[in-house]
Amino acid sequence: MQLVVIKKTPEENEEFINHPLCRETIYISIGFHQKMGYVFPWVGYYAELNGDLVGAAGFKGPPVNNTVEIAYGTFEPYRKKGIGTDICKCLVDLSLQTDPSVIITARTLPEENYSVRILKKNNFIFNGIINDPEDGEVWEWVYVNDK
Repeated sequence: MQLVVIKKTPEENEEFINHPLCRETIYISIGFHQKMGYVFPWVGYYAELNGDLVGAAGFKGPPVNNTVEIAYGTFEPYRKKGIGTDICKCLVDLSLQTDPSVIITARTLPEENYSVRILKKNNFIFNGIINDPEDGEVWEWVYVNDK
């Protein structure tokens, strides 16, 4: 699996705009970059596996106070195949390769679900309930580097 970077402008992302599985998320990603800034590598990506785009991933901005938040998702045709776990791992690996000291976090709905299982498989531990300004009450998870 590899992460394919989402660039700054619609003109630079024509391949994604024309891809049926990316149409819904590409403009969200571009708008997010315009709002939060485009600081590579702390940007959005699509996940590619064997030549197919299978999901989306990214950072919710560059690290703040040495902490970065990840987000990821698997496109519908590729769900329940372990791909989400691999996408999450790619984000963790990219984070640690870029800055081994960074604290990696993720947020989920406050319930046991697929995202929670994916995070647990990737060495995240529950860090508490927080109130996210956009999403309301969520569970926060923190990556534990056991290497």
